[in-house]
Amino acid sequence: MDFDDQFELEHLFLTERKCRTCGQIKDLLDGFYLTRKGRGDIASAYSYECKICTIERIKRSRTKSNLSNDWIYPDW
Repeated sequence: MDFDDQFELEHLFLTERKCRTCGQIKDLLDGFYLTRKGRGDIASAYSYECKICTIERIKRSRTKSNLSNDWIYPDW
């Protein structure tokens, strides 16, 4: 039994990840953002929320903050 035949390079590196928000399995490099630029290409350097869910979350949070900016000049 040859150990090298059973063990491939893909077992060492994660190539896919499941999004915590939508639950879909996507490619790690194309579907997820890096948490910081200088972390490299290791799997732990990528977020657990896919790019699409991140964009939607940011859109929702910015529209809520724009609605709450109904600032009225105080009557002193």
